[in-house]
Amino acid sequence: MKSRTSLVNRLSVVVGAVVMTALVSMAATLAVSKSIEGNATAINQAGALRMGAFQLLSRAAGSRDHERDNQAFQALTETYMARLVNVGITQAIPDNTEHPLARQYQSILDTWQAELQPALKNHEPGSLVSARLISATDTYVREVDQLVTMLEERTEARIDLLHLIQIISLAFSILIILALFIDLKNRVLRPLRKLVDIADAVRQHDFSHKAQLRGSDELAQLGDAFDQMTSELALTYHELEERVRTKTDELEKSNAALQLLHTASHGLFANHDLCDGAVPMLQQLEQLLGIGPIQIYLHDRDSSQPIQAVTTATRERPFYCRDHHCNACLVQPEQYEDLPIENNDGRRLLLPIRTPGHLLGTLEVWYPVDMELSPTARQLLETLSDQLATAIFLERQITEEQQLTLAEERTVIARELHDSLAQSLSYLKMQVARLRRLNITGEQEATHEAILDELSMGLNSAYRQLRELLTTFRLKLDTPDLSSALKHTVEEFSERLGKPVQLVYNLPPNTLSPNEEIHTLQIVREGLANAVKHADASEVEVDIIFESPKVKARIRDNGKGLPDGDQPINHYGMVIMQDRARTLGGQVRVQNREEGGVEVSLSFIPKSRNLIPTEVSSA
Repeated sequence: MKSRTSLVNRLSVVVGAVVMTALVSMAATLAVSKSIEGNATAINQAGALRMGAFQLLSRAAGSRDHERDNQAFQALTETYMARLVNVGITQAIPDNTEHPLARQYQSILDTWQAELQPALKNHEPGSLVSARLISATDTYVREVDQLVTMLEERTEARIDLLHLIQIISLAFSILIILALFIDLKNRVLRPLRKLVDIADAVRQHDFSHKAQLRGSDELAQLGDAFDQMTSELALTYHELEERVRTKTDELEKSNAALQLLHTASHGLFANHDLCDGAVPMLQQLEQLLGIGPIQIYLHDRDSSQPIQAVTTATRERPFYCRDHHCNACLVQPEQYEDLPIENNDGRRLLLPIRTPGHLLGTLEVWYPVDMELSPTARQLLETLSDQLATAIFLERQITEEQQLTLAEERTVIARELHDSLAQSLSYLKMQVARLRRLNITGEQEATHEAILDELSMGLNSAYRQLRELLTTFRLKLDTPDLSSALKHTVEEFSERLGKPVQLVYNLPPNTLSPNEEIHTLQIVREGLANAVKHADASEVEVDIIFESPKVKARIRDNGKGLPDGDQPINHYGMVIMQDRARTLGGQVRVQNREEGGVEVSLSFIPKSRNLIPTEVSSA
């Protein structure tokens, strides 16, 4: 049987072979049985012919009454002839005249007719049996014996053939059954056992078992289907495991990130320090999500470009680090070059930092180009941007409220100073003028004049400082920040000087607190006032620059310089500037320049140079 036939076809062939074998066996048996039908009768009757021949011989030898014996003998002869051609014998003789049995039977008939029957007729009753009769009888009996032998051999041959056919049928049936058993074992039982084992293994989540059945029958096709099913199940199970593992990792990361964000929210609203608080938090978030660096850009109303407020990886300390000893965001150059940045095949995600109706900034997240941000990671980053937006918005509100409060307080102070102190100073100046008109003479005249000069100088300086202070208060009411206030101040003193005053300003937004802006502006105005009043200069420059971590303000002129080559002592304006510088935590120096003129320099480290100030400065 062919291994590539279907199982049904093979079973059909086996059943057909068994049926065919049975049919052939039965047909052959029937044919053989039919062929030997009557042989026993023929053998018996042929054997009776021998006896009949001897009986005829005996009757011929022993008859005495001639007429009576002749009639009886004649009747016996006719009976014998009838037995010789009896159907019991003739039906066992083949119709083919060339068949040995037919020739032998014909030989018997010929011997009977030619020798024995004539010899019996010619024998005289009561006489001795002649040798010729005996010889004819012996010849005839031998011919009959030969026929009986041939019939017996033919019958035995048919029986042997029948036995052979039965043996062959039995052997063929056994072979078919054995082949069927082997085929069933190899093609049915073994595959079924494999399929059952595979099913048990699949139930135990083991998808490594394969049927690998050969052939194209139904079980082989079922085995191929099982192999394909287990492969697909293994792939699906592996994918599900990967998805479960990925989801588990994402949930663990999300949980850790949520805890981190929860801690960070407290840090943003309690610590108020991006360098010490937000940067480590963002770096931990980078490690959890496998991203980075993270940068925060803020939108400032006075800047056309977004301003970087936070980065988690830089080789140089940014300007917004409040503490110049903070190294939270500093990395080695090798680490920085390995980060997925714009020039290093990186991908970035931009998330807006916004509140309803206000775009405050942008959260920029870099990650490797071969990485895809999961929805969970993106949602966490969006949550972070919302927290940052809330913190920034609240801080801006607080700052604006502080500025409004400060402006209102300064307005009240300016009004009170104008209504009280300014009038008092004016009154004292008038009284000093009255004293000068008294024409005091005598030995105390010089002393009185010195006292009056000192009073006049003090009153004039105090009055001028008061006017500057009132001007500054009013200037802050109309300007939003230090940059605009300085521009207005430069325009004012340019008109007073009659020549343009140069201004260089490069402070990043939100560098100074309102209080620091006020003191810086006052020191600049005092320096410009001295340059306009005393320097006799043709060029005046004002530089407000940021050299991390310090803010430096310089007022330079090309005038005649200080008379003694050093900063004046006990000068009212100098005393006030020094006091303001100490309030800022810095210092003021006034000195002559080598190329001519005077330079007033202010240097200090801002206390609130970050997104969310640590300290709330007071006016």
